[in-house]
Amino acid sequence: MNFQQLRIIRETVRQNFNLTEASAALYTSQSGVSKHIKDLEDELGVQLFIRKGKRLLGLTEPGQALLGIVERMLVDADNIKRLADDFNRVDEGTLTIATTHTQARYVLPPIVNQFKKEFPKVHLILQQASPVEITEMLLQGEADIGIATESLTTEDNLASVPFYNWQHSIITPQNHPLASKQNISIADLAEYPLITYHGGFTGRSKIDKAFEDAGVDVDIVMSALDADVIKTYVELNMGVGIVNNVAYDVERDYRLKQIPTDIFGLNTTWIAVRKGHLLRGYGYEFISLCAPNADIKALKRIAYPEE
Repeated sequence: MNFQQLRIIRETVRQNFNLTEASAALYTSQSGVSKHIKDLEDELGVQLFIRKGKRLLGLTEPGQALLGIVERMLVDADNIKRLADDFNRVDEGTLTIATTHTQARYVLPPIVNQFKKEFPKVHLILQQASPVEITEMLLQGEADIGIATESLTTEDNLASVPFYNWQHSIITPQNHPLASKQNISIADLAEYPLITYHGGFTGRSKIDKAFEDAGVDVDIVMSALDADVIKTYVELNMGVGIVNNVAYDVERDYRLKQIPTDIFGLNTTWIAVRKGHLLRGYGYEFISLCAPNADIKALKRIAYPEE
């Protein structure tokens, strides 16, 4: 048994039992993947995969039991490497952060700038994705840190701390009737076509709930993944925008009016790491820059408890 065989088992499952995709992901040949699987099955004396001819259809019961152990072994193998690097290359390495467009564009720039000043030898990778994709990237070990408003706190295998609280803002052209109105209500908004985030992004669930609770029918004429797109179409008078309040830039968005509102409630953006994943020291320093009041020691205990 070797780690390459274990990686092949894990990747085959991740690629929905498609050996062509699994071999491509591991930069090896399909025949090599098949041989490694067969060798491991012969060594263990059990069949790990359900087969139909040469195709793999799923995991057998022993295969399902083995998969969890394989995942833990590969995570711990990576953790050993990170532990050694934390002693040998304290301020060098790579940090992959999965986050949404809103965080990457409006919230993280000053934090990233400060982090790079403190850790110039750390290669920082920002991966923009949906909250669901961010969660999956953390679970698959493709990202070290995830930052999003949705999804992260609903996954038991992630440990999270609050980053910051925020509310939505209403965005209109400067000459729009709502631009001069005080205390805009749900009913006021329902009189106009709306443009806001796609489902699962940036507090969209709270927007939907507010209209549902008010019993008001609303015309969402367009949804987008990020605030820049929303603001572009609001500027074209295609509708009234609802965005994260941090996504309004006074200088760049001077053609638009930002109207604060609390009708959609308070949202929290979270920072999460995978439980069992040993995050390098500079990773926790990045989290500290994001959330200076976060209890990093408590996060470490939850994410990687000492045996």
